[in-house]
Amino acid sequence: MSEKLKIIPLGGLNEIGKNMTVLEYGKDMIVIDCGLGFPEDDMYGVDLVIPDVTYLVNNQKKLRGYFITHGHEDHIGSLPYVLQAANAPVHGTPLTNGLIRLKLEEHELTETVKLVTHQPGETVKAGCFQVEFIHVSHSIADAVAFCVHTPVGKILMTGDFKIDPSSPEGMTDLARLGELGKEGVLALLCDSTNVERGGYTPSESIVTEGIDRQFRGCDKRIIITTFASNMYRIQSILNIAKRHGRKVAVTGRSMENILKVASDLGYLQVPRDLVVDISEVKSIAPNRLVIVATGSQGENMSALSRMAFDNHKQVSISALDRVLISASAIPGNEKAIGKIINELYRKGAEVVYEKSEGLHVSGHACQEELKLIHALMKPRYFIPVHGEQRMLRVHEKLAMQMGMSPKRIFVMDIGQVLELTSKSCKLMGETVPAGKIFVDGFGVGDVGSAVLRDRKHLAQDGMIVVSVNLSSENGAVLSGPDIITRGFVYVKDAEDLMEAMRYIVNDTLDRCRARRMRDHGAIKGAIKNDLSAYLYKAVKRNPMILPILTEL
Repeated sequence: MSEKLKIIPLGGLNEIGKNMTVLEYGKDMIVIDCGLGFPEDDMYGVDLVIPDVTYLVNNQKKLRGYFITHGHEDHIGSLPYVLQAANAPVHGTPLTNGLIRLKLEEHELTETVKLVTHQPGETVKAGCFQVEFIHVSHSIADAVAFCVHTPVGKILMTGDFKIDPSSPEGMTDLARLGELGKEGVLALLCDSTNVERGGYTPSESIVTEGIDRQFRGCDKRIIITTFASNMYRIQSILNIAKRHGRKVAVTGRSMENILKVASDLGYLQVPRDLVVDISEVKSIAPNRLVIVATGSQGENMSALSRMAFDNHKQVSISALDRVLISASAIPGNEKAIGKIINELYRKGAEVVYEKSEGLHVSGHACQEELKLIHALMKPRYFIPVHGEQRMLRVHEKLAMQMGMSPKRIFVMDIGQVLELTSKSCKLMGETVPAGKIFVDGFGVGDVGSAVLRDRKHLAQDGMIVVSVNLSSENGAVLSGPDIITRGFVYVKDAEDLMEAMRYIVNDTLDRCRARRMRDHGAIKGAIKNDLSAYLYKAVKRNPMILPILTEL
C-alpha cells in the first residue's frame, strides 16, 4: 500500500474559531467543518476572518464533500465564501443544514450547492472514505462527531461536545464511541476548548433553574440575551415565560432567523399566542413581558447594543428593566461586552451576568469528560484540536496522564501535514497554504497584511496630505504647499506646527529643484523623509504622509 492518509488542518489550531480540517487519501479528499473567526482589535474594518483554501482550490478534482459537525458560526460560517471557490456537496444533520441553507440563500447559492441531510447513526460514502455520524451533546441541537473509516484505519473527530446526562436531546453516544474504541481507533482529534478547566461541565438544566429564579417575583420587564443557536436555552426561556404569565418578543436578525428555522424543523415548541411582534412591546405591561435579544458578545449592531445606546426603534432601557446576560464572553469580546453592561447600568437597568447566578454553562467538555473520551477511544495517535497553543499543550499533558506516549501525540499548526499508515504517523516538513483571509464588506481577500498595516498606521498616528502645484517647464512651485491633516492634530490649535511643516516642505522642494530633480517619485520620497523626521523630533509621532504633486 503506497498511499498514506494525510490530515491537514486549515484552521482551528492556535486560534479560536475558523475550524477546518482536511483528510486526504490518494485521489480523494474530504473537509470536516468550514468555520469563520472574528476579527481581532487590530484588524480595522474587517468583518470576518475565513480560512485560506488555496489547497482545496488546487485539488478541486479530489474534493468529495464537506462534512459539518454542527451549526455554530465557527464551524459553518465560511461555507458561503469557500463554496464559491471550491464547490462540493455539503453533508450535515437537519438543523445544521437548515442554518446553512439560510446562509446559502443570503449569498444566492442555493441553486449551485448540493446540501445533503443525514441523521446520527448514518454512514456516508465519499470516495474511499466512509463517514459515520455519531450523536454528541453540545449547546446546539443536532451536533455530531465523525468517525471516518479510511483505508488505513478509523479517524475520530469529536467536534464540539460535552457529556450531559440530562441533555434535552440525549447524552453523547458513549456506547457507540466505546464500540469504536474496542474495534480500534487509529487517531483521535479532540476538542480542546475547555481542557484548562477541571471536573465536568455543568448541565444545561442548571441554567433553566437560574433563569427561572430571575423571573420569580420580578415586577420589571425582563430582557435576556443568549447565543441565538442555543435552542435548548431559548426553549427554556419560552417555557419559563409562559409559566410566569409573560409574553415574549424577539429582536435581532439572527435570533429571528434561527427561531423560524428551529420552529419549522420542530426543534422549538412555541406555545400558542406566546410570541408577540417587537412592535407591540410598548403596549404590554413591563411585568408581563420578556424580550429575547441578540448581543451576548457585545456586537456593535446587535439588538442589545442598540437598546443600550438608544438606537433601537422599539425598546428603550430604563430602571424598569432587568437584563439577563445568559452567555460567557468569547475570548476577545470582553471589552465590547463590558462597554454594553456599563451603558445598561448608566440607564438605571438591573444587570445580571455573574457566573454565580447560574445563567450560563459551556457546551464544551472539561478535563474529566475529556479523560473519559480518551479512555473509551484508546487511540493509537492523538491530535488536540480547536484551541490556542496553551489549550493544545494542556490537552497534550492530559493525554500523557492517560498513559499515551508523547511520541504518539502531535500538536500541529494550520498548514502542516500529518501522514498516517496503519502502523505509523509522521509530521511532514512540507506545508500547504494556510492562514487568514479577511472579509471586508463585499470584498473577500482584497484586504491583506499591507492594507491592515496602513489602517493601523492611520488609526494610531493619523494622516497628512501635502499638495503642491509645480511648473511643467522648470519645476518651480506655482502654489502650495497646502497641508491637510486627518487624525493628527486639530489645525486651529497647531498653527505653529502647520507653518513649520510648510517651511520643511518648501525647503525640500528648493533642494530638489537645485539638484534638478524632476522625477516625482524621488521628490515625494524626499518630502516624506524630511517631514517624517521633523515630526518625530518635534512631537514624537509618525503619521502617514501622502505627497501629491501636480504639474501645470
